[in-house]
This record gives sequence, structure tokens and C-alpha cells, in this order.
Amino acid sequence: MSASGGSKAIIAALLANTGIAVTKFIAFLVSGSSAMLAESVHSVADAGNQLLLLIGGRRSRREADTEHPFGYGRERYVYAFVVAIILFSVGGVFSLYEGIAKLREPHPLENAWLPIVVLVIAIALESFSLRTAVRESNQVRGDQSWVQFVRRAKSPELPVVLLEDVAALLGLVLALIGVGLTILTGDSLWDAIGTIMIGLLLVLVAIVLGIETKSLLVGEGASREDDARIRAVISGHGAVSRLIHMKTLYLGPDELLVAAKVTFDGGEPIEQVAESINALEAELREAVPHARVIYIEPGLSAAPGRTR
Repeated sequence: MSASGGSKAIIAALLANTGIAVTKFIAFLVSGSSAMLAESVHSVADAGNQLLLLIGGRRSRREADTEHPFGYGRERYVYAFVVAIILFSVGGVFSLYEGIAKLREPHPLENAWLPIVVLVIAIALESFSLRTAVRESNQVRGDQSWVQFVRRAKSPELPVVLLEDVAALLGLVLALIGVGLTILTGDSLWDAIGTIMIGLLLVLVAIVLGIETKSLLVGEGASREDDARIRAVISGHGAVSRLIHMKTLYLGPDELLVAAKVTFDGGEPIEQVAESINALEAELREAVPHARVIYIEPGLSAAPGRTR
């Protein structure tokens, strides 16, 4: 996986969530807290999600073949979309189910001190995971806001890990509040409410991830900045007289396809046109390094409003 894929952030999140899931399950078995059970399942789902992201990154590096001439780069989008579905179903819906069940059949917490200790430890571990994800993201985020980064990033792994870690931290805080209020008041209603809030949070994050990943699966073109840069290079090339039309498409997070039809100065022999196309492709790759698949089609001058 490329550096932009954030493999370090994924591994950090995987290790943290695996350790957290084990301790949460122990705390649930001892205390009977539904919030702890919801958080345990949440951590198991997160750990599984990180494994899926690593598998997707590995499979996306396979060489192109006759069935997939443009390679397997989009497999990373497929696995990221599966992550969103798992987070929604296994994490969010299960937590809602547990919270509603606790509302209907409340039962007191046992050894309530243990969930508190586990949640505090889990918050520390998730904070470390989030810190790693933030540091990795800052290397590729540039001057974008965090919202812009999540919405515009072509590599799905970092946004997924970021949102998962933020949701996990907020979920832990909600669980801590629910368990704490249950201990203070002796009313397990608060534990159930905390569980339901965790479920709603996970469903919301899963919906956001699903929408953003679906857009990548359907096919996104170059960003406005890259689109303008590509057009400027083509229009500014000495041998090009006019850019007729252009289309771009991300074949994977780090591979952009550029297809353009242009008119060259009239009267040039075919050899000269071929040399001009090669030079133009080199300029495009220098201006936009991830524009790796480029097709330039020479066209003839046409009347305004017509293309050939």
C-alpha cells in the first residue's frame, strides 16, 4: 500500500482495537453492562474493519491482466464500502438492539468499578490510535480542512480510520457517562441510554462512510485543482491549438486516467504529431504525478459547437 494509504495508521488501530475488545468483553462478563457489550462488539467490528482495509490494499496491488486491463486499484474502495456496511450493521444496529433490550429488561451492574477502569484504559489506547491517524493524514492533507479531507480523499483508508477512531472515542465517552450515571443513581436506565447513543453514533458514521465510498466506487474525476492544472498544461503546450474535450477518472486512489481530444497545429507530419503527444504526456505527468494513464487523441479543427 502506498504511503497515502496510511498503513501505519491502520496497523495502530488494529492493535489498539484488538486489545481493547478483549478487555471490554472481560468487563462485560464481570459487570453485565450493556454499554460494555456494545463497546466490545464495536471494537471487534473495528478490528475486523482494519483487517479488511489491509486486505483491500494488498489485493489492489495486483498487476493488470486481460480481465482487468486497468488493474485492481478500486478494490480498496470495495473493501472500504464493506467496512461501512459492517460498522452500520454489526456496530450500530447491534448497539441499538442491546440498548432497547436493556430498557425493556433492566438489570443492575455488578463490579461496576471494572467497566470504569477498562473504559479509561480504552480511551487512552484509542487516543493513541487517533493520534497516529491524524499524523498520517497531515502528511497528505495539505491545507484542506478535516471535512474537506474526508470528502475529497481518494485513498479511503485514512478517512475510514479517522472516522472510526473519532466514533470510538465518542462512544467510549458515552459509555463512561452511561456507566458512571448508573453507578451514581443506581438506575440502569442510564446504561441503556448510553448504549443507544453509541448505536446512533455508529450508524451516523457508517452512513457518512458509505456515501463517500459509494462516490468513489461509482467513479470520480480529478479534483478541481488537478483538472485546472491538466487543462492549463494541455492548452499551454506549444503544438496544441485547441483542447476539444477532456475526461478524467480515478482508476484507484493513486492512479488517474486522463483522456483528451486536442487539435494540433495544421500541416504537421504524423511523426511530429506523435512526438508532440509524447511531450505533452510527459508534461502532464510532471504537473500531476498521479495522472499515470493518459490518452491523447488528435482531432481536426471543427466549427464552434461541434467536435469530431
